[in-house]
Amino acid sequence: MAHPQKESLRPLTPREYAQLRQVSRAQSESAAQVAQAKALLAVAAGSRFTDAAHAAGRRSGDAGAHLVARFNQRGLAALQVGHGGGPAPTYGAREQERILAEVRRSPDREADGTATWSLTTLQRALRRAPDGLPRVSTYTIWCVLHEAGLSWQRDRSWCETGSALRKRKQGTVTLHDPDAQAKKA
Repeated sequence: MAHPQKESLRPLTPREYAQLRQVSRAQSESAAQVAQAKALLAVAAGSRFTDAAHAAGRRSGDAGAHLVARFNQRGLAALQVGHGGGPAPTYGAREQERILAEVRRSPDREADGTATWSLTTLQRALRRAPDGLPRVSTYTIWCVLHEAGLSWQRDRSWCETGSALRKRKQGTVTLHDPDAQAKKA
């Protein structure tokens, strides 16, 4: 015999309903978000949690109950995919800003042992600094730099994506690509 539903779905606002319908039909959204939106729409239409989960391609009705509880608390933010397991992220915004500050600093040939930054020399500098990050990996540094819009260039320097230095008769100018963000996605 099925367990009774403990918490029912609160009434959807027209904006939430429209957003859920859009996400449930979107091909650019993750499969998990599409399935969750379909399940919420089915529950809003009067289906039981188990039936809504099956209609969305899921097996467990318990997941539908948890989704409804999350939606009642957070609204549309309940569709966002959370941390998927594994160890918690070690470096937050403060640490990421510290990595970016180190990249923006020009390396000292004597202290850093290099004229241009590489991932390894950045790692060494961050680990040695008194306010640095003693266990930072090169992969973490790479991820932070890419999230900030920096890419590795041929001359072993990190440059902002979407901008380029060009030599002109008047001197060196910086050009910016207005579609840089669109090209990244």
